[in-house]
Amino acid sequence: MEEKMSQKKNFLKGIIVENPVFVSLLGCCPTLATTTSIEGAIGMAILFALVLVCSNVIISLLRNIIPSQVKIPCYIVVIAAFVTIVRMLCQAFMPELYNTLGLFISLIVVNCIVLGRAEAFASKNGPLSSLVDALGMSVGFGMALLIMAIFREFIGTGGFTFGKVFTFIPEVSWTPLATYKISMFTQAPGGFLTLACILAFIQYIKNHKQAILVAKEKERIEALKKAKLEKLQQEKAGA
Repeated sequence: MEEKMSQKKNFLKGIIVENPVFVSLLGCCPTLATTTSIEGAIGMAILFALVLVCSNVIISLLRNIIPSQVKIPCYIVVIAAFVTIVRMLCQAFMPELYNTLGLFISLIVVNCIVLGRAEAFASKNGPLSSLVDALGMSVGFGMALLIMAIFREFIGTGGFTFGKVFTFIPEVSWTPLATYKISMFTQAPGGFLTLACILAFIQYIKNHKQAILVAKEKERIEALKKAKLEKLQQEKAGA
């Protein structure tokens, strides 16, 4: 039971507490570059998850074999191998996604999240824990990409379009605000602005929760002071 709770906590931390994009501010380059559409964001999240999960498990299995003097180069070789496999599969079976993401598939090799989880977690824990950690971080990263893409595509194009990247589904467009679109949001400045607004909102929520906790603590202290004062008064009256 304790192990299950530990694995659940290990999984959830990557989604909320240690979200790689919104908390740790890692992987911002692909986040800003691939979130101009929902399909591009989903595609990047899937490819990233495949690389992170596979590399985490393999590095965890080899953690006692890899010499500490060359562990970083070894991690990069393992990650690069899976990135190459994923890139070739994407190019062969999903050419539209490959053309959309372009160089950013190869850049997963140097993504701080992948290398960071290899060094900070997979190299110190077993395969199962490393798998759960990778899945949690992948979900957290994918969630961040999707949130960014929803805002950027809707504001930048006035709606949503599906079927351009994932060509195995019929192409469907819904653009209720096409007349009022702000194309800047599908460009680099729009990515920075969207990320800044999301981070500001998250910080506002944190500050609000902190203010509530502080107010409750003050009320508790005041209640203790009042109770103590009443007790002293009763003792004086009794004396």
